Amino acid sequence: MNDTSFLGTNISLVKAHNLRAVLLTLLHDQQVSRVELAEKTSLSTTTITNLIDELLQNDVVEEEGVEMVQGPRQVGRPRTALRLVPDARFAVGVHIGIGVLRTAVTNLYANILCSRMSDFNIAAPAEEVLDQIVGEIERCVAESGIDRKKIIGVGIGASGLIDVKEGVCLVAPSLNWRDVPVLEYIQEKLNLLVTVDNNVRCMALGEAFFGIGKNNSPLVFVYGRGGVGAGIVVDGMILRGSAAGAGEIGHLVIKHQGGDLCRCGKRGCLETLISESVLVREAMFIAEENPGSLVYHYLNREDLGKPIDRIFAAARDGDQAIKNMIAERAHYLGIGLSYLVNILDPELILLGGVFAQGKEFILPPAEATMRELAFAGLGEKVRLDATSFGWRAGVIGACALALTTFFYLEPVEI
Repeated sequence: MNDTSFLGTNISLVKAHNLRAVLLTLLHDQQVSRVELAEKTSLSTTTITNLIDELLQNDVVEEEGVEMVQGPRQVGRPRTALRLVPDARFAVGVHIGIGVLRTAVTNLYANILCSRMSDFNIAAPAEEVLDQIVGEIERCVAESGIDRKKIIGVGIGASGLIDVKEGVCLVAPSLNWRDVPVLEYIQEKLNLLVTVDNNVRCMALGEAFFGIGKNNSPLVFVYGRGGVGAGIVVDGMILRGSAAGAGEIGHLVIKHQGGDLCRCGKRGCLETLISESVLVREAMFIAEENPGSLVYHYLNREDLGKPIDRIFAAARDGDQAIKNMIAERAHYLGIGLSYLVNILDPELILLGGVFAQGKEFILPPAEATMRELAFAGLGEKVRLDATSFGWRAGVIGACALALTTFFYLEPVEI
C-alpha cells in the first residue's frame, strides 16, 4: 500500500475517513507518536488528539512507554508511542475450499488464535454446507475463549463468482452452487456482521495488509488448485471489475489449437494446462509408462498423503521425468503471468495453493518464462514469490476481509 492510503481530511463530516487514516497508519507503523501520526495523515493535532482519545477510551489503542527518537537529543518531554491493542477486537474467517472448510479467529493483526478444519460433501445441498459453516464458526469462537462482543464480523472467502454487495455466490461450479445467499443465511444464524468475497481475492487482501505484500501495489495473488484464479489489490483495495469477474486468469486461452476442453466451454485455457488435476493426470501417465519409477511407487503409497503430495515427494527425491513434466507445465503458468505483467505492471506476484506447495519446481520455470515474454523488460521489475502464509492463506484472507471491511477501511463501530 502506498502512503497516500493514510491521508486524511479535517472536514468534520468525514470522521470515518479520518479514523480510517489513523487506524491504517497504526497498523502499518505499529508504533507511532501523536506528532508523527498528524504528519503521516495530514490531520491537525486537534483532530488526532480527539480520535486517539476515543480509541484510548475504547481500549483499541494504548500508550506504550517512550518512543525512541532518532537524531540529536531533543529538549522537552519524550514522545509517548501509540499502538493498536492486538486483542482489542477479533475477526472470524472462513475459507470454503473444494470439500474443505477452514475456520479461524484472529486478532487485529490477523494472528490466528484458534483454527479448525473440516470436510464437507460438495454434492450436499448448499443450505446443509452453510449450516456446517455456522457450526464451525460457533465451535471456533468457543474454543478461542474470546469475548463474543469483541467480534467485529465474519469474513467468508468462497470459490466462484460472488456478488459482494449482496453476499451471494452467483455460480461456483466446483461446489455445484448457484445463487446461494451466503451472507444473509449466516448473518441471520449468528447475529454477526458478515461479508463475502471470492476466496482468491481474500488471499490477495490478506497478503497486502498482513503478509509480505505490504507496501506493494499492485499486488497479484495467483492460486492453483482445482482451477486457477487471481486476486488483485491496488492501493489496499480489491480490484473486482464491473461484473466481479476480475482475475479469472484460469480462463486465459493459452493453447487455442489442440487444447483440452475446459469446463467453461473453451479449449486450451490455462487451468487445463496447469492445475492440481492436470499435474496428477500427467504424473499418472508417466507412472504407467515407467512402472519402475519413483512416482509409480509413490502414487501407490497412501501414507505419503494426497496424490499431489506424492508427486512432489517423487520430484524432491529425484524423479527427473516428474520434474521435467512440472517444469513444462509451469512454462504455461509463466505465459499467463506475463499477460498479468503486461496488463497490470504489478510490483509483486504471489503464488498459492499447489503452486506454492511445489514452489521449488514451479516458480523458477514460470519466472523465467514470465520475464522472457513480458513487454519491454517489465517482467524484470516484478517480484515473484510464494505466499508467506502457506495453507493458512485462505483463512487469513477471509479474516482480512472482515478486518478491512468492518474495522480498517470502513470502521463500523469502535
